[in-house]
Amino acid sequence: MMTLLISGCSEKILNAKGYPGQSEVTSEVKADTHNKDAKHSNDQMQNNVEQAKQSVANTSDENMKRHTTDKNQDGIQVVFNPESIPVLVNKQNKLPENYKPADLVYTDIPFVSDVTNEKRKMRRVAAAAVNQLFAGAKADGISLLAVSAYRSHETQTTLFNSYVNRDGYEKARTYSALPGTSEHETGLAIDVTSGNGKCAAENCFGGTPEAIWLEQHAAEYGFIIRYPQGKESITGYQYEPWHLRYVGKELALEITSKGITLEEYYNEV
Repeated sequence: MMTLLISGCSEKILNAKGYPGQSEVTSEVKADTHNKDAKHSNDQMQNNVEQAKQSVANTSDENMKRHTTDKNQDGIQVVFNPESIPVLVNKQNKLPENYKPADLVYTDIPFVSDVTNEKRKMRRVAAAAVNQLFAGAKADGISLLAVSAYRSHETQTTLFNSYVNRDGYEKARTYSALPGTSEHETGLAIDVTSGNGKCAAENCFGGTPEAIWLEQHAAEYGFIIRYPQGKESITGYQYEPWHLRYVGKELALEITSKGITLEEYYNEV
């Protein structure tokens, strides 16, 4: 007997009409604090990437190339390094039971209306990076709104169940994830949309000036478009130009320059 526990990867905003939370990005990090945080983030990211690569290089088991160990009863492998910044979480690799990032903090960016406090959080290094990304976009005349960042295991379950009720299980699996296999649970992923709030987590976001800017500049801030167009058979998800995943600047630039996915990156090392 298999219990259906399901969660979301993308979050559709069905009634996005008013956005009282659309205040300008007002946080300006002081120069000395910024430099210390940037150095710490870069050093930590380098350590994480090297550890991740070494972990993969030291194993001869192809399945272990994805930072995984034990398999659960559904045959999904459980990652053993959930705190690693470049951790691979997807339909084949899930987070440990009851995992919750220890360093969640509030982001300082505008969100669409009616977003719970939980979904405004990210892991500390990712939150600092997304603050900078939003500021960089604003400097280039691009207005962005965040839709959803961190989601707890319970929130994921409730969200995906609603998709199943609406679209059916198989359809929902093309854009959402089972509990523990959603990147939002890592605290390293965030969905964004245009400043007017339209096309939030919808296909119509693709091709907008905001989506184009993200494709061209997200990597400069350590983010990748996690589910790129034409890679559905690899990622297991439809094209999601709004879904950003923090992996650190060095790795993001490498993945973006090669036009590959996180799965393909780990298959290379």
